[in-house]
Amino acid sequence: MTVMEIDRIEMADSSDELTLDMMFEWLEKMPVPEGIKVEIVEGNIFMSPQRDTHWEIILDIVEQLRARYPRKRIKSDVRIDYPGYLNGFATDVTLVAEDAVKDSKGHWRYQDVEFVAEVISRRTSANDYGPKKMTYATAGVPVYLIADPYTGRCRLFTHPKDGEYRAEMTVDFGSELDLTDTVVGMTLKTDEFPRD
Repeated sequence: MTVMEIDRIEMADSSDELTLDMMFEWLEKMPVPEGIKVEIVEGNIFMSPQRDTHWEIILDIVEQLRARYPRKRIKSDVRIDYPGYLNGFATDVTLVAEDAVKDSKGHWRYQDVEFVAEVISRRTSANDYGPKKMTYATAGVPVYLIADPYTGRCRLFTHPKDGEYRAEMTVDFGSELDLTDTVVGMTLKTDEFPRD
């Protein structure tokens, strides 16, 4: 084993935050083209281009949230480190609590996340339905929404407990998502969500 391999093993054995920070620092030094979303899911780096359909759904969700919440509570593609092995997500849309504060490194804390929306991309959909869904549930994110422009459906997950969501609802694009009984406290319209 070379010194470099030993150093990598020692770095991986150090705290997850340090390793995530190092991975993101490396990514920041790479020539990642503009419009490419980068996140780390279970230690794997994923880069996906922003498509028009993807962006239009994100913008629609953000605009609806803005009618109720101040801009400072709504985030998009901002790194938030979640529990589990090397999870540094850049969620499509995140709503943080009113009293949310950044940690000592200047990152928003997952404990302050109230709502997450992910818009499916073909290459990363397994993450959204798999490890990210489990991570959000483990982190106690009260409301997790997946918008899928390929099927024209939204899947809503609520009531996280013991690493899984206990309630799930599916609605077709064009229907309203009633979030009035959740921390979001509003109805989300999907009639203008485009399909791929």
